[in-house]
Amino acid sequence: MHIMHLKYLLAQFTKPNQTLSSTRILHALIIKSSLCHDPFYATKITRFYSLNNDLISARNLFDKTPQQSIYLWNSIIRAYARALKFFDAFLLFKRLLVSEIKPDNYTFACILRACSESFDFQGARVVHGRVIVSGLGLDYICNSSLVSCYSKLSLVAEASSVFLAIDEPDLVLWNAIISCYGSSGDLAKGIELFNEMLKLGKWPDGYTIVGLMTGLADQSLLKLVEVVHGFCVKCGLIMNDHVGSVLVCVYSRCKNMDLARSVFDSLLQPDLVTWSALITGFSQAGDYVNALTFFTKLLMGGASADSVLLASVLAASSQLAILGPGCEIHGYAVRHERDTKVMVSSALVDMYAKCGFLESGIRVFRNMVDRNIVSYNSVISGLGLYGRADEAFKVFEELLENGIKPDEATFSGLLCACCHAGLVNKGRQYFKRMRDEFGIQAKTEHHVYMVKILGMDGQSREAYEFIKSLHEPVHCSVWGALLSCCDACSTNELPEVIVDHLIEKKRRNRSYDVMLSNLYAGKGRWNDVRQLRVDSGGAKGKTPGISWIGV
Repeated sequence: MHIMHLKYLLAQFTKPNQTLSSTRILHALIIKSSLCHDPFYATKITRFYSLNNDLISARNLFDKTPQQSIYLWNSIIRAYARALKFFDAFLLFKRLLVSEIKPDNYTFACILRACSESFDFQGARVVHGRVIVSGLGLDYICNSSLVSCYSKLSLVAEASSVFLAIDEPDLVLWNAIISCYGSSGDLAKGIELFNEMLKLGKWPDGYTIVGLMTGLADQSLLKLVEVVHGFCVKCGLIMNDHVGSVLVCVYSRCKNMDLARSVFDSLLQPDLVTWSALITGFSQAGDYVNALTFFTKLLMGGASADSVLLASVLAASSQLAILGPGCEIHGYAVRHERDTKVMVSSALVDMYAKCGFLESGIRVFRNMVDRNIVSYNSVISGLGLYGRADEAFKVFEELLENGIKPDEATFSGLLCACCHAGLVNKGRQYFKRMRDEFGIQAKTEHHVYMVKILGMDGQSREAYEFIKSLHEPVHCSVWGALLSCCDACSTNELPEVIVDHLIEKKRRNRSYDVMLSNLYAGKGRWNDVRQLRVDSGGAKGKTPGISWIGV
């Protein structure tokens, strides 16, 4: 081989990445210089092909290499796993097991990662068995991969079992097991291990904190989160971008937006995940104006919103019932070719319906290439709210014809349609089908709709018997629905029975006092009205409503 070619070749192999064109030039030089039989060069070229998403060339090179080292095997298995072709990666792994070459710790690490990403529970256990058979049961790389794999699969017992069998786990292993408990929501156990790690002299890093806090969404543990936050401030870990990001996510999930905003403002360059967490947190906390404001700031900073974030801000726009921001977000989704994503299209249908433009929502629904249960639920609920029950029923039948299984939200939309259209028999039919045909357990919202369907048709006594047939405790909103029907239909005897029941169960609230007061006033029972005001502590009534017009 020419000496200049050899120098060029060696210089290129010292670079971590190559473009596809340069990889092909290297491959050609290797073939020309008769080095193609050397597994070292084949391994490098296979890796470069994989990084450039040319899996066909990588596999061709692997198949044509006569001497296949374990490094070459690892390279091609990793290539398939990286391309999310997990089935092919497992087939290669099985071929390796029956060959003369033994897998090493990196082979198992690669295939375990493929198991976690493909949610292959059984495969993970099988690979674990092969690790032990291969004599690598105490290997750090294998054990760290096992703990991480079991953690991502939420197999906490298996992850803990592997971890406890290790004599002196390093920081990577501690992070893996703490992340396992963090992702499962067991912050108490995670902190217990965290404290144990500190006692053994292992100092945490940013990944430790991220693993500890991942998956936490329980507001009752907010104090513990603040303790961890304080620890990060004292130790300087708060300057870590990953730590700041996870704190914003956790505070947002716990609906403490003041602390989430405080941490967010301290970050120099928050990433898209952090922005999304803050914006979604504002939306879920009911602060829709701030959700849209920060979304605008994100876009003005030159960032690009993904489908999840677009769905979240569309939900905020629908709650404000202002069409302008929703239309602007729709335009952004179209320009960035995200309007065809199912979650974005479904959110658009819901937004247009709640903003008073149902036809626009239906048009979006009909133009969708792929539809899921959320898409159908959005249009069924929208039609139901507008009293267009027959159309909602047709969409439901279309859903069944397409082989999609309805869920709780589907029947909430159907019962809502029956309620708004006054279709008592249809309401009974769908309530019965929900339980008997689809095995869906009725929830509070389904009970509320059934009571309204019966009560508003003048069948208050049947609605009352329906509530009495439900398992205790019956949510107070169900009783409130019956009371509102009595108010609308001027039913005489039931209101006091309902209120007595709510008093007995200690579920009475001021809104029910207002409805009962209206009933008494309508019948001229002013002494009862005055007594009710005394009993309720001088309640002034409901919070005044607010309305506006967006121009």
